[in-house]
Amino acid sequence: MKIKKAVVAVAGSGTRLLPATKAMPKEMLPIVDKPIIQLIVEELVEAGIEDIILVTKWDKKPLEDHFDYNWALANELKKNGKEELWHEIKKISELANFIYIRQKGPYGNGTPVLSAANLVKGEPFVFVWGDDLVKAKKSFTAQLIDDYSKHGQMVIGVQEVPKETVNRYGIVKLKEGTMEIENIVEKPSIKEAPSNLADFGRMILNDEFVEILKKTALGKGNELWVIDAIKNYIKKGGIFRAKKVEGGQWLTTGDPINYLKAILKYALDRSDIKEELMVFINEFCKKR
Repeated sequence: MKIKKAVVAVAGSGTRLLPATKAMPKEMLPIVDKPIIQLIVEELVEAGIEDIILVTKWDKKPLEDHFDYNWALANELKKNGKEELWHEIKKISELANFIYIRQKGPYGNGTPVLSAANLVKGEPFVFVWGDDLVKAKKSFTAQLIDDYSKHGQMVIGVQEVPKETVNRYGIVKLKEGTMEIENIVEKPSIKEAPSNLADFGRMILNDEFVEILKKTALGKGNELWVIDAIKNYIKKGGIFRAKKVEGGQWLTTGDPINYLKAILKYALDRSDIKEELMVFINEFCKKR
């Protein structure tokens, strides 16, 4: 079955980026001149996703406005002869079919799946966290879909992280010689980590997973966790795969230092600003 739908979790408050996120959704923070959420949507669209379900809360209206067509701005740009910019903003509203629903239920990254469950019933779908970017030559969502099409099993994105940082992530233990997940350990000690493969917010799920998630007890912090449901699924005999990023890198933007690193990585890939930016960086480093 062709995967046409994606559920994007964008109901978080972005507290680690306050005060910038006090009145602006963290997903709307810019990576150079595009908001984080637009880069995610473009990755999904490149993979053939047609319907994008954004699970929001009361203060996320700027997200909806961004993917709407701004008639006033369009008329102003056309009037001033800025045709290229007009086409750019027009294209944003035509990227996909956008559906917005409010998150209901307990806190936790599993709740958006349940909130959108009726809209994806009967078909596999992509589930994305709204502050995770994957900068890759080929859309990582497309890579996940290829893996799902080949093996017919649900799959989550993973990336190798430095051993000294494994205590910050959910770390995946694979069955020997395979990419099948045996276990996921949340923020293990460096000594006890089963690997250095961290899971992140890109996965393909289906109805079977939704049913497991509905029966999953609240976990750490009294929240509903996707990882807990994945482990329950595996304990019941299900196969859940891991997929490494090919030709690219996962970039989290949820805290100040990683947000700044993501901006630099995208900026240095821009032919229109790379040279001047490199001159600035080199001069700045010499003065430090």
